[in-house]
Amino acid sequence: MSLLDDVAERDGWRCWVCDEPVDPDMSVNDPRGPSVDSRTADRKAKIAERLAHRGCNTRKGAVKVVIAWPDRLHVVEPAPLITVAGRLERKGGREMVARCPTRPDAQEAADWLVDRFSRLVPGLPVTAAVEPGGGQFLVILAAGRRK
Repeated sequence: MSLLDDVAERDGWRCWVCDEPVDPDMSVNDPRGPSVDSRTADRKAKIAERLAHRGCNTRKGAVKVVIAWPDRLHVVEPAPLITVAGRLERKGGREMVARCPTRPDAQEAADWLVDRFSRLVPGLPVTAAVEPGGGQFLVILAAGRRK
């Protein structure tokens, strides 16, 4: 089995950048085709290679990766998820990542974050909580250190 197949199987054939499925039968030369991405230049990173669409991988080479929050979520001042992931991966702890106008909005964002982080930083135990604060609802991510 090739490195691409190993990485793709581990990542469930999902692009780590856009979180969309990657078609294993698509040409590796097609922008929607599979590619192996070196997620970080940090040699201490726990997972050096990740699956990405060829287009996502190429595009991120030119600019810093931004993990988009879905438009369906009602969040104010959402945190940059790559930065949050890095801090939680290094130090663990808690971090406020968004404010929402209602508890249901905050819970929807919290649920999405736990699901997204399960693929963004595999093996990092991340939980989310919703806490009232200042007439809004805060979405808090918490993580222990990676095993």
